[in-house]
Amino acid sequence: MAPPGVPARLSLRGIRKLYPGVVANDGIDLDVGPGEIHALLGENGAGKSTLVKIACGVTQPSDGQILWEGRPVVLRDPAHARSLGIGVVFQHFALFESLTVVENAALALPGRMRLDALARRIEELSARYGLPVDPRRLVHSMSVGERQRVEIIRCLLQAPRLLIMDEPTSVLTPQAVRSLFATLRQLAAEGCSILYISHKLDEIRELCEVATVLRGGRVSGRCRPADESAASLAQMMIGAQLPVPRHRDPAAGSSGATGPMTVGSGGGIAGPVGESLDVSRGFEGPRLRLDRLSQRSDDPFGVDLDGIDLEVHAGEIVGIAGISGNGQQELLRAISGEAPVVDPRAVQILGVPAGRLSAGRRRELGMGFVPEDRLGRGAVPAMSLAHNGLLTAHRQGMVRAGLIDAAAMRSFAARCIAGFRVKATGPQAPASSLSGGNLQKFIVAREILQQPRLLVASQPTWGVDVGAAAQIRQALIDLRDAGAAVLVVSEEIDELFEICDRIAVIAGGRLSPTRALHETGIEEIGVWMSGRWPANLRSEGADGR
Repeated sequence: MAPPGVPARLSLRGIRKLYPGVVANDGIDLDVGPGEIHALLGENGAGKSTLVKIACGVTQPSDGQILWEGRPVVLRDPAHARSLGIGVVFQHFALFESLTVVENAALALPGRMRLDALARRIEELSARYGLPVDPRRLVHSMSVGERQRVEIIRCLLQAPRLLIMDEPTSVLTPQAVRSLFATLRQLAAEGCSILYISHKLDEIRELCEVATVLRGGRVSGRCRPADESAASLAQMMIGAQLPVPRHRDPAAGSSGATGPMTVGSGGGIAGPVGESLDVSRGFEGPRLRLDRLSQRSDDPFGVDLDGIDLEVHAGEIVGIAGISGNGQQELLRAISGEAPVVDPRAVQILGVPAGRLSAGRRRELGMGFVPEDRLGRGAVPAMSLAHNGLLTAHRQGMVRAGLIDAAAMRSFAARCIAGFRVKATGPQAPASSLSGGNLQKFIVAREILQQPRLLVASQPTWGVDVGAAAQIRQALIDLRDAGAAVLVVSEEIDELFEICDRIAVIAGGRLSPTRALHETGIEEIGVWMSGRWPANLRSEGADGR
């Protein structure tokens, strides 16, 4: 709260925002004081993103009042908000992919500035705040984590008086998070107000002084996070106890599938109810094998893959950790078929040399794929959920004699929506109308309902709330228990330790040996992420375990 007699930096009074058939914000009051780090919490679809858009001039409220430092104001557009000193780091990036980092930064700043001088400023800021960014790099060649650094640096260049951050640490490493927190505390000490939106409750408790919690578009609570537990914050967010993913009995082993089961059955976390899966059939060898996979990146700023060996078997989840920009993007492109490799046997899917096969042929072998960029590569924003389901699941009886079966297409999308509790108006809803977390749930559902024998997932819970994250993780566990092989590439170390059977680290385009979770810990994996793992560790053997 602002000191007595000092107006809040930003005040929202009775904010309402109506869309056709939806009340996104319903009478919300919010005050962010000078120098205050204020958390805004809520599950996906609670109204947080809409409120942020109103606070920075992107969207106009249907009703209510905005006060800036005690004075009523109508934020005409984002440029007006920036002129007042409001800066925003959005969860979904607002970057021009065909431009360099410095060119993107120049577009966000008033007036004209020499690009070489601005590049030096970016380098100074990135070094000062521990957010490495190359100002001359093209954005389209960057990973999600690297783009997030660009958004943060671009915003800090504006010296904002109110900094709004929407999921700023969703793909940052623990070390980068610590550095960012130090930066935010320094900015707050200098008088900058910060409105911080995150689903990571431990971060909220550590960083934020005050929290406003939204549920269903309304304020469901206010508190001091340091006085709360993660469980009590989750209770305010979702109105129930925080779901915890449950594993099968460890006695079942790491490779023996349990046979047909219902996805989502573990612990009662919602999955596609009634969808009995059996993906354990057929091939007995490793579902995915990488054999000395080496690949030069076609991007001058990319990372070359260097002799990567890996095996993923039926009935296990293997995780790959690493700092963003260390070859994850190149590895996933090689596995998915987006970047075919020279040696066909370098990538083997269910025993078939697949290095030269297209992405579609790899899917025909039984592979599913969840990309890290849900709006750019996971879904087409302007298309309906039904048509987005068709994009990868058209083999599920949706195309007959070359013609699309519209009823089957809608039915499949409806199953995804119902089974994973996706908040959407129905199969005809455009993907762009969903919150980030709900779109992520739909993409994961789309892949799992195809009963893949091998699923490769990148950043599967990026930017989703704690309840949805637990639901997605449970679905991955259930898919493993049904006999699938699952490979998860994530920068969320805690997530990997929660769901994986084995874990490896990628650094500088090289992959460490895998370790069973009971043989390692977060500290060791954190050291390996710098590229330092013992040279005498056993490389992957014939069985990969």
